[in-house]
Amino acid sequence: MPATRRSAIGIAASAISLTASGFITPQAIAAEHSKSLTDPLQTTALARKLGDNRTGGVYFKDGRPVVAVTDEAAAQTVRDAGGTPEMVARSAAELTSIHDKLDELGNIPNTAWGVEARTNQVSVEIFDDVSAANQARIEKIAAAHPGAIRIDRVRSKLTFKVATGLRGGLGVNSEGWLCTSGFDVQNSSGTKYMLTGGHCVPGTGNVWYAFNGTRIGIQTSYDFGTGPDGFCDGVDRACDWASVKIDGPEITPYGEVRYGANDYRQITTSRYAMENEGIDRLGAISQDLTGSITKTSTTVSIEGKTMYGMYESDVCALPGDSGGPAVDGTTALGLLSGGTGETTCNSSSTGNYHNYFTPVQTVLNQTGLKVY
Repeated sequence: MPATRRSAIGIAASAISLTASGFITPQAIAAEHSKSLTDPLQTTALARKLGDNRTGGVYFKDGRPVVAVTDEAAAQTVRDAGGTPEMVARSAAELTSIHDKLDELGNIPNTAWGVEARTNQVSVEIFDDVSAANQARIEKIAAAHPGAIRIDRVRSKLTFKVATGLRGGLGVNSEGWLCTSGFDVQNSSGTKYMLTGGHCVPGTGNVWYAFNGTRIGIQTSYDFGTGPDGFCDGVDRACDWASVKIDGPEITPYGEVRYGANDYRQITTSRYAMENEGIDRLGAISQDLTGSITKTSTTVSIEGKTMYGMYESDVCALPGDSGGPAVDGTTALGLLSGGTGETTCNSSSTGNYHNYFTPVQTVLNQTGLKVY
C-alpha cells in the first residue's frame, strides 16, 4: 500500500535525520532509556489509573517500586512510564474481596490479615491463644480460595505497647501511662498538635506531660479500634491515634523526630507507605530500629480491639514505644500501635516481629492536620 502524503513526509524527515549523522547518537539512546519511574507517589498513581482489576498492588523490590499487573497491556503501560511491572495471577480487586471475607468473621483476638502485593496473596497470621474454632473459621475461607490465602502461625501474643512510669527521650505520659510522641502537626491556622497512640489514654480532656514533667497540652480527639461497631474503617477513619493540642507555655514544638542525643531530623512530608518500604521506628524505650512495611492494609485484633487498614511491619518494639513514629527519611508514615511480645530491642536483636502502625496520612486526612 502506498504511503500517505503525511507518512511519506515523516519517512523522508527520518531519513534526512539518519543520513545527516549516519547513525542514532548515543545521547539519543541514553535519553530514550533515562525515563525511570522511581517515585512512590507516581507509581501508586499509575497503578490507580490502571485500576484494581488490572493491577495486583505496588511494592518495593531491590530499592525500586514494582507494579503487579494482570495483563500484558498493563505491563506495557508500566514499562512505557519507566516503571517495573510484574505479572501476577490475582488482581488487587480479587485480593481485597478475599480480605473483606475475612473481615466478615468479626473480632478474632490475636489474629492479623492483609494483602501482600509481593506474594500476590492475602497473608494471615495466627498468634497465640486463638481458639481451634476460630482457626477453623479462617481455614474454611482459605480452603475456598486455593493459593490465594497463606496462613502463618506466630508463637507470640499481641499486646499494645504501653508501660507505666516516666522515662526519658521521646517519652510522654498522661494519667500514669508512658507512651511516645509521634509527630508534631498543625492545622490550617497554625495551631500545633502532637500525635500519639489512641490506646494510650482513650478519651479526651486528659493532660499530657513531657519526660521532665512539663505540660504539653490536652487530648482533644482520638480513635481506638472498636471492631464491628464501625468507629474506624481504616480508609476514612484511622484506628489508633490521639491528638493533643499543644498549649504548655514551656513547650516549643518542632516538626522533627529525635534519633538520639542531639540528632534531630526534620519531617517535611507525609504519605501512605508502600509494601516492603524500609522504615525507621523511633520510641521512648527503643529507638532508631530499622525494618520494613510488610503489608499496607492489615486487619488486626489486639486485646479484643479490631483495627482496620493498619500497616504491618517487621520492626521490633517495646512497651512505652506506643504512638511513636515510623518514618522513611523525612517522610512521616505511621504511629506505632501494638504487636508481638518481644522484651529486648537493639541493633543486634533478631526475631519474628509483627508490629502494627496506624497510617498517619489517614489521621491527617481525617483531622485536616499536616506535618510541618
